[in-house]
Amino acid sequence: MEETMNAIKLKISLYLPLIKSLQTGLLLVTGVAGYMSARCPILSWETLAGLVSSLFFAISGSTILNMWYDRDIDRVMNRTHHRPIASGRVSPREALGLGLAFSTVGVVWALWLNPLYGLVVFAGLFFDVVIYTIWLKRRTCWSIVWGGIAGGMPILAGRVFGLQNLGAGAQIDDIGILLTLAVLFWIPTHILTFSMRYFDDYQAAGIPTFPSTYGFHTTHKVIAFSSVVAALCIALAAVLIRVEWGYVHLLAFLSSGLMILAFLTVLRPSPKLNFGLFKYASVYMLLAMVLLSI
Repeated sequence: MEETMNAIKLKISLYLPLIKSLQTGLLLVTGVAGYMSARCPILSWETLAGLVSSLFFAISGSTILNMWYDRDIDRVMNRTHHRPIASGRVSPREALGLGLAFSTVGVVWALWLNPLYGLVVFAGLFFDVVIYTIWLKRRTCWSIVWGGIAGGMPILAGRVFGLQNLGAGAQIDDIGILLTLAVLFWIPTHILTFSMRYFDDYQAAGIPTFPSTYGFHTTHKVIAFSSVVAALCIALAAVLIRVEWGYVHLLAFLSSGLMILAFLTVLRPSPKLNFGLFKYASVYMLLAMVLLSI
């Protein structure tokens, strides 16, 4: 029995890095924020658990499949060569089976909860794995647009599911689109700062990025522009959702910090400031989603 438990613990320790828990956790928070934005007067914990669980399996499944497909480039990048598949600790066949199983459970569960919700969840998985990772990532730096759309699907799915449970019927409304755009335009702030920090890694792997295609200065400008648009979309969504003004003011304060850092990277670019923006962008999105939820 003890040997069996130790074997299970070992498997879990190997599998856990496959789902990128921090990234998955942040996307789950956006999904919950989308759900809570519907302001349903009756909060069913069973319903919320179904939302979180189905999103968890779908997001984790797509992440595992991405890591399975990218195992060859992960091996040549200093940042990723230690990942379970790239390092050989998890076999590609085992990872593929796990990724397909998680993805199937997540999408089927979502479809069972609500057809439109399930369709949005499937769209996110399809855009992320097929369009972004398999088709475009190794061909063009503009692949991040589709990666951004995939990243916006959890919050849209949560909004669709929340409206359904509110009694408004499953639909994609203006607020849902705004929230999706907020995440879509936040993605460049997150990914492009990352691609500049690990520029040499991406070059070694042969992955086209904005810095390698258009240069660092243009990339900084794109980040500044996308940060402004993301902040405006979140602010407008907060007003339409009728978030209390105290929270709106706090959100405005957080947004101003994001925009100031983004513009500073254009005026005074430096690796330290760039990494600071990368870190702040993640914290900003997390706090913004919490404020939209409450």
